[in-house]
Amino acid sequence: MIRPKILMRLIHINWVMMSHGLDEIVLKTHLFRPIRFLAVFSPTYWLRKPTESRGVRIRRTLEDLGPIYVKFGQTLSTRKDLLPEDIAEELVKLQDRVPPFPAETARAIIEEQLGQSIEAAFDEFDPQPLASASVAQVHTATLKTGEKVIVKVLRPDIEGKIYSDVGLLYELARLAERFWSDARRLRASEVVAEFEKTILDELDLQREAANASAIRNNFKNSDSLYIPEIHWPLCRRKVLVMERIYGVPIGDIQALRDGKADFKKLAERGVEIFFTQVFRDNFFHADMHPGNIFVDLPDKYLAVDFGIVGSLSDSDQRYLAENFLAFFNHDYRKVARMHIESGWVPATTRIEEFEAAIRSVCEPIFEKPLKDISFGLLLLRLFQTARRFDMVVQPQLVLLQKTLLNIEGLGRQLYPDLDLWQTAKPFLENWFKQRLGPAAKVKELMGKLPEITEQLPEIPNLIFQALQSNAQMQQHMQLQHQEMALLRKQLRRNNRRTLWAMLTSAAMIAAAMLMQSPLFHG
Repeated sequence: MIRPKILMRLIHINWVMMSHGLDEIVLKTHLFRPIRFLAVFSPTYWLRKPTESRGVRIRRTLEDLGPIYVKFGQTLSTRKDLLPEDIAEELVKLQDRVPPFPAETARAIIEEQLGQSIEAAFDEFDPQPLASASVAQVHTATLKTGEKVIVKVLRPDIEGKIYSDVGLLYELARLAERFWSDARRLRASEVVAEFEKTILDELDLQREAANASAIRNNFKNSDSLYIPEIHWPLCRRKVLVMERIYGVPIGDIQALRDGKADFKKLAERGVEIFFTQVFRDNFFHADMHPGNIFVDLPDKYLAVDFGIVGSLSDSDQRYLAENFLAFFNHDYRKVARMHIESGWVPATTRIEEFEAAIRSVCEPIFEKPLKDISFGLLLLRLFQTARRFDMVVQPQLVLLQKTLLNIEGLGRQLYPDLDLWQTAKPFLENWFKQRLGPAAKVKELMGKLPEITEQLPEIPNLIFQALQSNAQMQQHMQLQHQEMALLRKQLRRNNRRTLWAMLTSAAMIAAAMLMQSPLFHG
């Protein structure tokens, strides 16, 4: 039973959808089916703009519903393996911009979290927000030491609103899966669960600070990427204080041109940074959209906003690297085998059928020059194909695909002739050599040498125990064999007795019948 509050919210959502011409969705739902004829009395039914595509109408609906729905649409846009392409492309355009909350509220949150006044914590604090988004807003400040910082503050009452809206999204997903066949195919509840985990992670700014600190340590002294320093004494769950950076936004191409940016090097470094994070560090920034990336001219990246990160297991790393190499060697049998061995698709999958499906997707793509091939699109097409074979795409792989698409799009925007494969292949080959080559195996063995040396005195005893255990097992098996032989002998004896008893009984019955026969008395 739907609670009245949720029912009213559902009616509001459906009304907003209808106002944007999404009546083909609304009027098919169970809730409105009995009164769909009343839609003709709504002015929006006649005044809507039928020329707009469904993607545009869905995007505008989410923007009107509020920041949490915008955030949900942004998350949904990464699931291009589930959505029609036109809708996914439009959802990418969703802007996470909301009006700022009052400076007095921000001060109160900061002071409550830090346990001291703004004046005691900072030498200067700008009450005017630098930026404002759905989850938090950012102010600039100066520390007592003179360092320029940004102060990120969680929005007031955001947690309650998120829990409420996520609960409503689950209700919508449940209703959609019940009454709309496409929602079952798109796994609506699964997508909401994925969104819930992502947005709840963003509510802990101390966790975001830890993510930033980890990536900063991974790229210490790097010429390619700089991560701002975290000021831990002033970080709390609702407040994050980080070094302020100054750079050109990556999306401002004209400013980059004016600053004599090295576009080719920036494009190549973007690819190298991605593969370094994924394969060397196994920890990657998974929200690398243009709003979070800046350039320290002429060719160094600056990154912010670490609320969303991803990581892969060792097996996922290996299988992903082998898949990439196999793709560009056109070894589709190996790609199919890797998917089955990694458990990404069921072990019962017919490898020949899966190989043929992968070939049908990849061959048309490889007809293009390598520099025109979209690596991210290739991964997306693979996921879409694998889903037909019951592959459930893991969240970490979705984050990886999203990040790769962002990096690749960014690289091609900066340098259209970027040959991503030419940049990535040497990195992958070197990674294989370091992880799986003979030198790597020797290094792994040497690393285990102290452990092996420590166990050396125990080896004779272990061998004796193994031999003794084997002897006991042999003796046990011999006893079992003897017992089985006796059992078989007893069964044969019992069978013979049963047979003789049956024959004797039959003879006695036959004799009795014969004695009663007239022929016998005749």
